[in-house]
Amino acid sequence: MLDLKLVLEQPDDVRQALARRGPDYAKSLDRIVELGAARRKAIAGAETARAERNAASKSGAKLDKNGEEFQKLRVAMRELGTKIEALEAEEKTITGDLEALMRGLANLPHESAPDGEGAEANRVIGHSGTKPTFSFAPKDHHDLGVGLGIVDFDRAAKISGARFSVLVGMGARLERALLNFMMDVHANEHGYAELWPPALVLESAMFGTAQLPRFAADMFKTERGKAPEEAAAGKSESTDLYLAPTAEVPVTNLHGGEILDGATLPRAYAAYTPCFRAEAGSYGRDTRGLIRQHQFDKVELVRFVKEGEGLAELELLRGHAERILVKLGLHHRTVELSTGDLSPNARKCYDLEVWLPGQDAYREISSCSWFGDFQARRANIRYRDDKAEKPRFVHTLNGSGLAIGRTLVAILEQNQQADGSVVVPEALRGYMGGVEIMKPGPSALDGKPKS
Repeated sequence: MLDLKLVLEQPDDVRQALARRGPDYAKSLDRIVELGAARRKAIAGAETARAERNAASKSGAKLDKNGEEFQKLRVAMRELGTKIEALEAEEKTITGDLEALMRGLANLPHESAPDGEGAEANRVIGHSGTKPTFSFAPKDHHDLGVGLGIVDFDRAAKISGARFSVLVGMGARLERALLNFMMDVHANEHGYAELWPPALVLESAMFGTAQLPRFAADMFKTERGKAPEEAAAGKSESTDLYLAPTAEVPVTNLHGGEILDGATLPRAYAAYTPCFRAEAGSYGRDTRGLIRQHQFDKVELVRFVKEGEGLAELELLRGHAERILVKLGLHHRTVELSTGDLSPNARKCYDLEVWLPGQDAYREISSCSWFGDFQARRANIRYRDDKAEKPRFVHTLNGSGLAIGRTLVAILEQNQQADGSVVVPEALRGYMGGVEIMKPGPSALDGKPKS
């Protein structure tokens, strides 16, 4: 969430910054400025009325309590009290309206983010690794996975519907190997503290990282009735929980409402969670295979840093995520997102896009973002270097380190052989029981062939 003081005192600068995202992002700004002026007027009016009431109260102390002048003063004081109550109520209503509008404002893109209306304006800043070439027509991961017997889409649809999959045998083992490999690299080489957070989160946590209210349609929400003892106690707070769309949500909110010791910053956490997304706006896209599933696995990197350190920390974070791709020998490129493609919550973002020869395209496998104090204001996460100083909001960053399912996809497509087999990256073989190559064969769900 943006600083309300900044918005009200520098509306033209804020409008200009938001306009870099697109013409619709500053629509509510005029109303926010209008409400800010109305709130100041209500506050000033209430303060004036309180001062008048206090002065009247002092003068009344000198009057005869049975006299006519005192009775008139009592009436005037009651009227002032009614006026104060009305102005206080008005201020409360305006504040609620202001907060609602502020929640909907996007973050201000950093000046270094390239201008543009969408993904076509993104800037490719580098490639890494050798782009694989084939003497045969490469298959996509769907056909490779089915041929290897390591993924079953039909049985997943039978139990859960569309956009789900069941990993089988070596597919399940590869997913688990990638999880352990990624966490080991980030913990042992990059110094991240390892976390295993809940996958169900409160609405307040979703608000804290700004998934709500903007992306509500893409989230899965659970519902449960109150237990008898809760109902009897008259508890009215919501017990509904959301399925986390990314570990960013629970991990960032771990420090919600806290004041951190500046000497402990930066703080770096690596966490695995299953992730759940409704993909409400993506119907008709990537319906084949593992690219856009309702449930997928991901390792997330989250960093809490001091004000002024965000840009340098973003470069560091990007390097940590990219290190996984380098170790796995996967060809990829780094893209700096334009203002028109930037997440509404981020100030600056890099995407790591892995090459998928079966699709003849690069696809996002990690998005590394710096949010400034946008999330910290919503979740009230602050720090101070000295107990005597006023707390400041931390700056938050996060990035996939990596999306495990998409990494599996990239391994299948980049390491495929003419006979449909797939070479296991050397960095993973110790996690795969020494397996060097996955060969085509029947799925374990179809039973082992008789000898």
